[in-house]
Amino acid sequence: MWHRAPRPEDGRVTEIIAGLYMSPPEFLALSGAVALVGARWLPPTARPRVTIAAGAVLVLSAIVLSVVGIRWQVLPVLAGAAVALPFALSPLLRRRTGRPAWRARWWLALPGSVVCAGLIATGPVAAWAFPVPVFPEPSGRFAVGTGVVQWTDPRRPESFTADPNDLRTVVVQLWYPAQKGSAGARRAQYLGRTEQEARTVSDALAGEVGLPGFLFDGVPRAHTHAVFDAPVAGGGERFPVVLFSPGSGGVRTQNTAWAEELASHGYVVAALDHPYDSAVVVLADGRTVHAETASTGDRDKDGELAAHWTAVRAADLGFVLTRLEHLDRGEITGPLTGRLDTGRVAVTGHSMGGAAALQAARQDHRFGAVIDLDGYPHGPASPSLHQPTLALTQAVTSGTDPHYMPRLTEALGRSTATSYRLTIPGAAHLTFMDGPLYLPPVPSVVGSLGRTESPHVVAATTLAFLDATLRHAPGDLAGVLSAYGDLGFRQPPPSPS
Repeated sequence: MWHRAPRPEDGRVTEIIAGLYMSPPEFLALSGAVALVGARWLPPTARPRVTIAAGAVLVLSAIVLSVVGIRWQVLPVLAGAAVALPFALSPLLRRRTGRPAWRARWWLALPGSVVCAGLIATGPVAAWAFPVPVFPEPSGRFAVGTGVVQWTDPRRPESFTADPNDLRTVVVQLWYPAQKGSAGARRAQYLGRTEQEARTVSDALAGEVGLPGFLFDGVPRAHTHAVFDAPVAGGGERFPVVLFSPGSGGVRTQNTAWAEELASHGYVVAALDHPYDSAVVVLADGRTVHAETASTGDRDKDGELAAHWTAVRAADLGFVLTRLEHLDRGEITGPLTGRLDTGRVAVTGHSMGGAAALQAARQDHRFGAVIDLDGYPHGPASPSLHQPTLALTQAVTSGTDPHYMPRLTEALGRSTATSYRLTIPGAAHLTFMDGPLYLPPVPSVVGSLGRTESPHVVAATTLAFLDATLRHAPGDLAGVLSAYGDLGFRQPPPSPS
């Protein structure tokens, strides 16, 4: 079943220190650089020892970084140290050769020290602004496993190509409850099965927003909490299923923190790559399929295109659910056979993926619940939804988008089941995916909830909704949701007796 990921070498030396946004060798390089610049201003008796120690730390950390890879954020640190190094070592070398030590007067040395310190300070600031993402520890009782599958729909030609023999193929990543493993288990690469795939995806995502890929060179270095190919949790329990469609240009891994949290609480999450719509999709044979969807600038034309793309995504979601049913019955070989509760399934998505989730639920009543993560409802608003629905949104006004809320209200208003719309204060569009973990903390881009609170709010609200709708957990769902924002909900009138 799984397309197995190669087993990488141990990368603990590159693990990011929480709160510092730097790995141990990067932090050592920073410490050595700071000590080297500061040594000039120490008493003469301490200066030689500090200079020699700082230089040794710098050389060793630079050697390690040259082996594991140097991030651009560290280059200003090394540049500042390189400028300061000759001036720091010159007095020591003169003493060893018997020549009189030369030392610049303080008013000459101060500007140089300030310049070097400014360069060095740029490093941690850049590492904070463009960090290697550190994923929150899943809070559930299960460990998390993950695997990737690729399925081709024999009944659907690929609409994005002219080849009549080209059939629609999707790549799906599964996160699932796993057995507790050893403490040294290697965690899965973020964005891909290998670091090469992760870099390909990272570069494509940067290109989607018009930014150079090097800015996000820390993202493909990240590891998540899931373990590739981990054994499924024991006990024979059957797990509810949650399908996920990413945003336009998004990828299957864009909501990894959310998927891992759900899996740790006993759900199987299946997230899709939509070829020609996702920024890039790396197929099992190594081919890469880049996005071909793009807006035209004409609102009416773009609306038609978005409705078409949404329909393709909705069909992808229905097809993947069918494949998961085959997997559960053993018609497809895999470790999750007999462990999927395909009678309890939710369909979810972010942005355009949220629109696809709404559309898929209208067409396919196998989906028992719907979650729309800040997605404008493209496509037709009929037939009515018959599943309980949760829509999480940022604060949208008629001034920022006069069409969004009326359209969403119409879609939810047609539902024959209870629907909830939760507006989360401080959220932005990218709050509802992994973006806050690795993008600069600009409120207009990722919201103002922060790198810790953003994934927590999205996971807590959606998990409460899934527990209530798929597991029928007792409790006051409206009360739980309202603790996170401005809640509006609609209960359909009772059917006439």
